[in-house]
Amino acid sequence: MASTGRRPSRVAKLPPRERILDAAEELFQSEGIRRVGVQAIAERAETTKMAIYRHFETKDALVAEWLRIVAADYQAAFDRVEAEYPGRPREQILGVARFIADGLPAISHRGCPFINSIAELPDRSHPARQVIEQHKAHQTRRMVAMCTEAELPDPEQTAAEITFVLEGAQVSTHNGSIDQTGDRLLKIVEGIVRQHRSSLGASQATTD
Repeated sequence: MASTGRRPSRVAKLPPRERILDAAEELFQSEGIRRVGVQAIAERAETTKMAIYRHFETKDALVAEWLRIVAADYQAAFDRVEAEYPGRPREQILGVARFIADGLPAISHRGCPFINSIAELPDRSHPARQVIEQHKAHQTRRMVAMCTEAELPDPEQTAAEITFVLEGAQVSTHNGSIDQTGDRLLKIVEGIVRQHRSSLGASQATTD
């Protein structure tokens, strides 16, 4: 649902529900969740508030559905690297890192939608917060599984280190504190994987 220069003609062809979600994404990303009202979304989608409420019971439900779509894009990236590198978990881990690195230029302008949303939704019972937390937990489990399959020692610790780097790179890109974040991100993740594989090799040599 990325924005394009041909947005008006493209959006006009979308079904009403998708048109609403497209408008919500544009506005939530550029202006924030709290600042955007349902009327603004209706005008952007060239529909009415009544039409929005036919598809989404509340604005909170619309926010949650938008974030489910964003989360699905991230999970699809895991699916792609697993399909591209079957039985090669180390390459899968690096593939996830490349996916994040490739998305950093867009984040430099808009920021990570999950981080931005959490900042605006302090109530952990909010349905959108629950979407984010469930997505992050699932993503972490998939990274732990990759580290386990790569036979890295202490997969949970290794997955945590990689996750810190992936999410930290997004924050640093958005605030401009670090340059060349994509290249640095990839080097750090490669170093983590290499270091843990070396530790595994040393441990096996000691026990032989």
